[in-house]
Amino acid sequence: MATIETSSGGTIYYEEHGEGEPLLCVMGLATDTLGWALQVPTFSQSHRTVIFDNRDVGQSSMADGQYEVSDMARDALDLADALGLETFHLLGVSMGGAIAQEVALAAPERIHTLTLTVTFARGGAWGQLLSKTWSARVRDAPRERHVDELLLLNLSEELFEDPAKVEFARSLMLQNPNPQDPEAFARQLDASSRHDALGRLPSLSMPVHVIGGERDILVPVWKSKEIAELIPGAKLTVLKNAPHGLNFERAQEYNELVLGFLAEHEPATV
Repeated sequence: MATIETSSGGTIYYEEHGEGEPLLCVMGLATDTLGWALQVPTFSQSHRTVIFDNRDVGQSSMADGQYEVSDMARDALDLADALGLETFHLLGVSMGGAIAQEVALAAPERIHTLTLTVTFARGGAWGQLLSKTWSARVRDAPRERHVDELLLLNLSEELFEDPAKVEFARSLMLQNPNPQDPEAFARQLDASSRHDALGRLPSLSMPVHVIGGERDILVPVWKSKEIAELIPGAKLTVLKNAPHGLNFERAQEYNELVLGFLAEHEPATV
């Protein structure tokens, strides 16, 4: 089990796969390294792919109080430092996209490319009320009901017409050997709700690819469009009919989009 100690005193679990230019992948709310299962085999063929568990999920340490998305970004940079990643490609999904924004804003000179998937620039009052009400539901619900709600928010209506695929996804989540505690979920969600990079994103100048899902009901596609409009020169791709969990449900298309953009912007070799 590979871990590093962060500057805040926590412990971050990570994995490295493959060789090549580094690609640091930041996962979203309530999801650990298992969320990259359909990406790692492909990404690692051409890149040194680093995946990790954010604080409060998986095999990383649990927090003992409130924190911000910027603190989670510091965890990611601590990991990059520990692994000697002076520069790297950066990929974030959902809450991980918010974390990736903060990483890129804190250390823009280290980021070759920034890929932001189904994410948002700001939580705001709407996001904070969502955090309060959703956290209350999760605290009062059995794990099975929480998993079912996550499936409803992440998968498409079309996929739900295939019971075998839904049961496969449900079983994977319920069999996770490191299930997230409701209080840890609430802390991650609370931090996400306070994320606000809206006024700072225009300062980013590295190549940026924003990927949205046309039928995302958790983080609506207009939020991806907003980010792309805020960042000068950003490329926007909207996957037709795709849900929030597009890296799972539309993995092949998603992987090709991510790697295609990285290939266009690989750093020059001497």
